[in-house]
Amino acid sequence: MSGVVIIGAGPGIGQAVARRFVREGLPVVTIARSERAVPGARALVADATDEDALRGALNVAAGELGTPDVLVYNAAIIQPDGPGDLSARGHLDAWAVNVVGALTAAAHVAPAMAERGSGTILITGGMPEPDPRYVSLSLGKAGVRTLVSLLDAQYGPSGVHVASVTVDGPVAPGTPFDPDDIAEHYWALHTQERPWAAEVVHTGQ
Repeated sequence: MSGVVIIGAGPGIGQAVARRFVREGLPVVTIARSERAVPGARALVADATDEDALRGALNVAAGELGTPDVLVYNAAIIQPDGPGDLSARGHLDAWAVNVVGALTAAAHVAPAMAERGSGTILITGGMPEPDPRYVSLSLGKAGVRTLVSLLDAQYGPSGVHVASVTVDGPVAPGTPFDPDDIAEHYWALHTQERPWAAEVVHTGQ
C-alpha cells in the first residue's frame, strides 16, 4: 500500500477525491498551489506549471509513500473565453495547467509504476463537446483526452491503468454534480478489473 498523490486539491473535486481515498485507508498526499488541509492527508505546495517544483513535490511524495498506487491530476483553469478573447500568452498559460502539468506529472511517475507492473493515473476531464464560450477549456480537455490515449498506449501494456473522469457540468455540492458523487468514479476506476475503461463521463443523471 503505497498511497495516492492528488495534484490540484481545491475545495471541489480534488478534496472530495482525497477524502474518498482516505476513507479507504490509503495514505494520501495532495499537491496544490497553496496548502489545502484535508483530514488524513499530507499537503505539499507546488504550482503545476512550475516543472521543477512539481517534480520536487512528487519526489517528496515518493520519498514518503514509495511509487504511488494512484496519481490523480485535477488542476485546471476554468474560465469563459470566446474565440479571440485570450492572447496567445493566455492560451499558453491555460494549456500549461490543463495539459502540460498532467503530462509532466504522468511522465514523472508512470515509468516506476510500469516497472512495478501496476498503477493508476486518473486525469479530470470535461467538455465532452467543445463550446465556443469556453475555448481554452475546450482545447485543454480535448488535449487531456488525447494525453490519456497516449499514456495508455505507452504504459497500459505494463499494467498502468490510465483514464479520465469527464465532468459534463458545473461542480457544486448538493447538485447532480456534487463532488462527493464525482469522487466515486475515481475509486471505481482505480479498483476496476481489466478490461479497463479509458473514460467515465459524469452527466449528473
